[in-house]
Amino acid sequence: MFVLVEMVDTVRIPPWQFERKLNDSIAEELNKKLANKVVYNVGLCICLFDITKLEDAYVFPGDGASHTKVHFRYVVFHPFLDEILIGKIKGCSPEGVHVSLGFFDDILIPPESLQQPAKFDEAEQVWVWEYETEEGAHDLYMDTGEEIRFRVVDESFVDTSPTGPSSAEATTSSSEEQPKKEAPYTLVGSISEPGLGLLSWWTSN
Repeated sequence: MFVLVEMVDTVRIPPWQFERKLNDSIAEELNKKLANKVVYNVGLCICLFDITKLEDAYVFPGDGASHTKVHFRYVVFHPFLDEILIGKIKGCSPEGVHVSLGFFDDILIPPESLQQPAKFDEAEQVWVWEYETEEGAHDLYMDTGEEIRFRVVDESFVDTSPTGPSSAEATTSSSEEQPKKEAPYTLVGSISEPGLGLLSWWTSN
């Protein structure tokens, strides 16, 4: 679920931090820049693990700060495909079951990846597994807040870097509704196999 990623960056240290240890200042600046940010095709950055190499620091004309090229390792959330994770149901919609890990919310289990047969209860706004038994079908509800075990089957990175307005957008009225902002990193899960789904389904009474 968590991996160590080797990175290289040039860190700017302002003059008023020169009295501190260089490593402490660099660590603080790297965490300010990267913590809780998604790096495209890398994952969600969590925290600095260690600094492996510091190159020479330079002070450029007109800028009193030092600029140091830093080689470091960062803890990143990037589960591998087919990894089993446990989260909590954040909510349900016709698009599927939305799951949260507490620190990461952009997880969707689409309808075709639920235990089958499944249906969406419009009144309750929950997905229901119509579990077949010898005594007939039982409705097992996927309620908000329930713990759920799922398999990671896909991931998607979206480049959310800011771009200038296109000519078509420039001619539209500013009062029009803005398009929905896309998440930079999303996971797609599946519970369509025995042992996966709500933890309460598989615990013995």
